Amino acid sequence: MNIQRVGVVGAGTMGNGIAHVFARGGHGVVLCDVEQRFLDRGMETIGKNLDREVVKNKISVEDKAAALKRIEPVVDRAKLAGCDFVVEAATEKFDIKAEIFRDLDRHCRPEIILASNTSSISITKIAALTKRPDKVIGMHFFNPVPVMKLVEVIRGLATSNDTFQTVRELAVKVEKMPVEVNDAPGFVSNRVLMPLLNEAMYAVMEGVATAEAVDEVFKLGMAHPMGPLTLADFIGLDVCLDIMRVLQDGLGDPKYRPCPLLIKMVDAGWLGRKSGRGFYKY
Repeated sequence: MNIQRVGVVGAGTMGNGIAHVFARGGHGVVLCDVEQRFLDRGMETIGKNLDREVVKNKISVEDKAAALKRIEPVVDRAKLAGCDFVVEAATEKFDIKAEIFRDLDRHCRPEIILASNTSSISITKIAALTKRPDKVIGMHFFNPVPVMKLVEVIRGLATSNDTFQTVRELAVKVEKMPVEVNDAPGFVSNRVLMPLLNEAMYAVMEGVATAEAVDEVFKLGMAHPMGPLTLADFIGLDVCLDIMRVLQDGLGDPKYRPCPLLIKMVDAGWLGRKSGRGFYKY
């Protein structure tokens, strides 16, 4: 399939990063969100991130202008009907994604592949909501999307080989490294990462060490570029909680129980970097 025009649903951190990558790679992009202010914020972020690439001599000023020109921000999801491929990058909640996929299934041509950037939710379950389960797949990018090379390509139970190969090749075209993963709660990345972050939170809650000390242990002793609690703040504590609950529900093992301190912080609106306060103040 010749994919020229890509739809991206969601203009937040992940969605605008995905739009950036596809536009920079020469694709036309229809960037869709529910309100114009979200689109404006997303386009502003894309512009700033392209500026960083200009400063680092990764692209030219002309490349930046061309990439921005390729992106069409829209609030009407029906305008995704002309896209050759659509990737959803909405909030990590099944009910929200379910509504989006049902709608995309109605609007998009039957042969179009629908991908989800979900970091933990079942692709099989999402695909079953559509009339094209063989054409539904996971395409999990990592934050910051323009920088991080990895894309987890997740096969649902019904995902066809043709769909997988098309998405794998598309990832390579936009200079990403696709890694094949089968459908399971949290896939590989968050199945392993989130329990680590969660356990670091328990260490703080139980008074084993401060957040700063936990992070220093991992930076100095394990050569991690940032500590687990700094990373949790960067990801968003609400996102961490959502993923832990997906792991707990999907795997049924008490070891995936979200740390009570995490739940309390999210209830308080301490969501990490994006809210100005999490395990650290920003």
